Amino acid sequence: MLSDTLRLVSANLGNGAAEADAFADLMEHLQPDVAAVQEITPLQARALAGVLPYGGLAPSWHFAGMGIALRKPGRVRPLRLGYRHAWIAEVASGGGRSVEVINVHIRAPHLRPIGRTIHLRRQQLRAIEAYLDGASDGPRAVVGDLNSTPRWPLYRRLARKLTDAAVVRASRNGGRPESTWSPSPGIPPLLRIDHIFVGGLEVDDFRVVPIKGSDHCVVVADVRIRSRGGRRPHASASAAGAPHAADPAGVTE
Repeated sequence: MLSDTLRLVSANLGNGAAEADAFADLMEHLQPDVAAVQEITPLQARALAGVLPYGGLAPSWHFAGMGIALRKPGRVRPLRLGYRHAWIAEVASGGGRSVEVINVHIRAPHLRPIGRTIHLRRQQLRAIEAYLDGASDGPRAVVGDLNSTPRWPLYRRLARKLTDAAVVRASRNGGRPESTWSPSPGIPPLLRIDHIFVGGLEVDDFRVVPIKGSDHCVVVADVRIRSRGGRRPHASASAAGAPHAADPAGVTE
């Protein structure tokens, strides 16, 4: 990678299902600068910290583990959403400016009681929007398991403020973004619910990589701070469109 490029990774580790050593080996292979993780448990956290020793991890069970691991020292802090708080890291880029990375895990839409789930999803989204509306215009990324495909309002509301890195790459190559979630490990992914949204950043590359043991894939983006005066890339409707499979909007925790 170029010296001014940051490699961002987001991974849902399936509440302990992803094999800890295999995931650490994958991180060693990918060499990310930032690894935003959801559903991370203590054993997985120990393995990840052996590869990316900086940042902050809060492993837990019951689908609540979160954190951001960093290759180099950087500031990490929570962003309170009312339910399942997000995490924010400030990471120095090669150009001397910092990039803000926000790790988010939105509540899955199928969890009962449905009325409470709708309320909590809206609460999380509104808190994220409020933070983005009040933040500076500096370069940032919102990443994580958003439990929302491009058909869903939550995705579309974030896409009004930020650019979907997967769509940028797909539009550039004339293809479609890859799905990231499977109903069971070993089954090809069906839905695209793990995302990397960027603002003030150029997307050099984006890819989807399986995680051994997890029902989610890793999403990887190589990004650079956009030159001053640069324009936000246009994402075509065809590239951002619905996934190939019928879309129940994501069915994971």
